[in-house]
Amino acid sequence: MTTPLRVLVHGGGIGGLTLATALAGRGHHVDVAELRERLEALGVGIVQPSNALHVMREIGVLDDCLAAGFEWEVLTVCDPAGATLARIPQPRMGDTPSANGIPRPALARILADAAVKAGATVRFGTTIAELAEDADGVDVALTDGHAGRYDLVVGFDGIGSPLRRRLYGERYAPEYTGFANWRVTLPRSPEVQGVVMSSGNLAAKALLTPISTDLMYLGSVFAEAEDFRPDPERAHEQLRERLAGFGGPIAEALAQVTDPAAVVYSRISQVTVDEPWHVGRIVLAGDAAHASTPHLAQGAAMAVEDALVLAHSLDAAGTVPAALTAWEERRRPRAMWVQGLSRAVLKQETGTPTTPEEDELLEVGIPGAAHVLVKPY
Repeated sequence: MTTPLRVLVHGGGIGGLTLATALAGRGHHVDVAELRERLEALGVGIVQPSNALHVMREIGVLDDCLAAGFEWEVLTVCDPAGATLARIPQPRMGDTPSANGIPRPALARILADAAVKAGATVRFGTTIAELAEDADGVDVALTDGHAGRYDLVVGFDGIGSPLRRRLYGERYAPEYTGFANWRVTLPRSPEVQGVVMSSGNLAAKALLTPISTDLMYLGSVFAEAEDFRPDPERAHEQLRERLAGFGGPIAEALAQVTDPAAVVYSRISQVTVDEPWHVGRIVLAGDAAHASTPHLAQGAAMAVEDALVLAHSLDAAGTVPAALTAWEERRRPRAMWVQGLSRAVLKQETGTPTTPEEDELLEVGIPGAAHVLVKPY
């Protein structure tokens, strides 16, 4: 389409800001409605695999991401005692690096600055109050009093997506997997030059992930009751209890965890929207449509791929509905493959029975998945 579109992006996270940058840079009028009062990213750090970095290059922020993060090429696998079992080089997509670890707040700032520079308007502290669609557009009223008519509304509003609820009710509420992620940011150890993954015959996996020249995070996944929450006074001790069987670099990192408030706990849930991801001119993307477990480090990568492919689809199609159909046909198989393998890896690592379909996915494995995912998206 050559005529500029009016687009509302509901959600100012990684995927939403990537889309805003890509579309505004193409001359479209883009508003981003973000419920938070400011772009403060929760959590610790994030891995940008090569396919995600490929998107960052296309929207013009690759150098900024690499400068704020820690670029790496090799995955180190250790046994629970810390002895190195394998060093696995990670593939590249084109000439982008294999991977980059970056603090979430730094990535949020980079993407927000890029979106505004491209011409998008980010409206903080607001969400959709009313929405009415007809064949030619969508009338939207936001809770901050702004109202407008848009050619396209995109829900990049996360795993708890309010827009998904508007479209489908409670049919696709997040499904708790039975597992949770424990993470804590620490000073980076000099020997941590890439992700260090320690696992074995323990019902757990722990990772050290560099996210800047100075910082790394310790992450681990455990089965947890749905209503469990760490004790605010002893979360660090609870984490130590769960990782008591690990030695080597994991134990050394764990010894530095002394503040319970530094421990970030998040339940791992999944969303699979089985119906079309778009209804007319309203579309869901990223975690709102296909949230996965973190076991391939591809959740945010799938979101930014969604964003860039949507921009490409709008470039190529004659109408918004045609673009959305083409976009979903291209994105659904890849996103569902990532979701299926991620869940299968979680089950395998925690001793949970897998299905025949999951066993077939597991034949690819994490190293094989990295090679699949540097192919064109």
